[in-house]
Amino acid sequence: MAKRLFVGSLPYSATSAQLEELFSQAGKVTSLNLITDKYSGQSKGFAFVEFTTDEEADEAIKKFNNFELDGRKMVVNEARPREDRSSGSNYGSNFNRSRTW
Repeated sequence: MAKRLFVGSLPYSATSAQLEELFSQAGKVTSLNLITDKYSGQSKGFAFVEFTTDEEADEAIKKFNNFELDGRKMVVNEARPREDRSSGSNYGSNFNRSRTW
């Protein structure tokens, strides 16, 4: 089973190709998703990397957690499962509706 890693504190100049080359030193990267701004296309400073085996992912954590890339120390750890997002708006969800003015 493949393990998915969270990679944070990336420099905004980081590219998918640069990260794939770097992380392939730990094993076979099966997917890499650099999170970018949908309007500017610029990196948001984090990515998700998936490896073929758990051992390769563990090696990447050991090798690249606190690794300095373009002056920033990366944070690499196992990605948490994605939280379920509600489809509705949360605007005003903390508003106490029973309060009288």
